[in-house]
Amino acid sequence: MSNSPVRGQPKGAGRVSPKQNSAVGEQPSAKSNKAAKGASAKPASRKPADAEPNGSATSATTPATTPASAKSAGSAAARRPKSAKPESRLAMVRRARRINRELADVYPYAHPELDFRDPFELLVATVLSAQTTDLRVNQTTPALFAKYPTPEDMAAAVPEELEEVIRPTGFFRAKARSLIGLSTALRDRYDGEVPGTLKDLVTLPGVGRKTANVVLGNAFGVPGLTVDTHFGRLVRRWKWTDQEDPEKVEAEIAAIFPKSEWTMLSHRIIFHGRRVCHSRKPACGACPIAHLCPSYGEGETDPEKARKLLKYEMGGYPGQRLSPPPDYPGKPAPPLGTPAGAE
Repeated sequence: MSNSPVRGQPKGAGRVSPKQNSAVGEQPSAKSNKAAKGASAKPASRKPADAEPNGSATSATTPATTPASAKSAGSAAARRPKSAKPESRLAMVRRARRINRELADVYPYAHPELDFRDPFELLVATVLSAQTTDLRVNQTTPALFAKYPTPEDMAAAVPEELEEVIRPTGFFRAKARSLIGLSTALRDRYDGEVPGTLKDLVTLPGVGRKTANVVLGNAFGVPGLTVDTHFGRLVRRWKWTDQEDPEKVEAEIAAIFPKSEWTMLSHRIIFHGRRVCHSRKPACGACPIAHLCPSYGEGETDPEKARKLLKYEMGGYPGQRLSPPPDYPGKPAPPLGTPAGAE
């Protein structure tokens, strides 16, 4: 576990009910009133208004048969937001904040899924996490930090030797250049210390806003939104934004939530994206916030089939960290090279 504590978050002040809209029913016309008066004098047999073309009628009071797949988690499909009219900005913000509160209940142990012991290790691990999993990074960094424990050591690394150590993370040549470059900058410009501001962090080779916010939020306690692929995918599915550019996504989501929530919100959304709301086949039937999701039904809605799609601790499997926090309910990840099935 990191020696940098992951901050908690204040609980919401209560659950906010969606704004109710008054429904206006159709008013009978004068023509229909005249027709109603003549109906009693002329009791001709009529086909029911909702009769099928073959003459069979469907009773307006008979409920449709509900498939078993729709009866999960308190009938989440029946409780999810209706789309009779466009959602107002206020209603969206209330729904977004409710999702955040409910995710806090589902993932009270949400945390950064990269193993690190200090800001330098987190910075390096985050750079390595591009285009790979946090698990693969965590399996690679023990040997990396044993060989290059400080920015000074990494700045002096022989590129080919560094590349060989980080090869399992992919794109190892480009990543090696970034690691040597940022380590050199830390050594020459910051006395070997990782700076604690966004302005300084983004000047380092290979460090963008996402990486900087990860380091600020988890190593320095400075709130930040981590807009990775999971975060962007989910906030668009939840209709919090329709932006694709990460910086625009960050700006729009930042306007919905108080700054104190940004870091933990990022962890919760990323946790949910990795475990339940997957890119290609989200586990809608096993989703704890399905009743708040306007995109319910994009994935598997059958509860049994959906449960089989759950990953990491939600599916009973090891997590991504070799050294997870004490309150993590799942199993630690196996070291690199562990045979399949071994724990």
